[in-house]
Amino acid sequence: MKTIEDIQERELIRECVFKTARSGGKGGQNVNKVETKVELWFDIQNSYGLSDDEKALLLKKLANKLDKEGNLHLQEQSDRTQLKNKELLKEKFYKLILSGLKVAKPRKATKVSKAVKARRLENKRVKSELKQSRKKIL
Repeated sequence: MKTIEDIQERELIRECVFKTARSGGKGGQNVNKVETKVELWFDIQNSYGLSDDEKALLLKKLANKLDKEGNLHLQEQSDRTQLKNKELLKEKFYKLILSGLKVAKPRKATKVSKAVKARRLENKRVKSELKQSRKKIL
């Protein structure tokens, strides 16, 4: 199973483009003066650190996070410092790539057991008797 360390070893972060901007929220005058918001762009299709299968899997799983050009776009502005926001963004990026590369196990079809069927039918019978007992006798 892959871990964040495995993803970090591939050095995918070198292929990312970082940009900063002024962010809103807490900070008072600091918000108006300092560019603390950090944005990350990662081009999955042209990445050298991913195989073709991994690229296809990421493009499929992260489709709702991709822009029109097929780039992964993330941003972070929760902290007051640019450095902390960049570290948080890198962590978010690694977790997202890791979750995107996780392959789901195929579901094994199972049969409903006889005990479960019997329990369901017994509950139905009890409910039915309860409702029948509420009826007016003519």
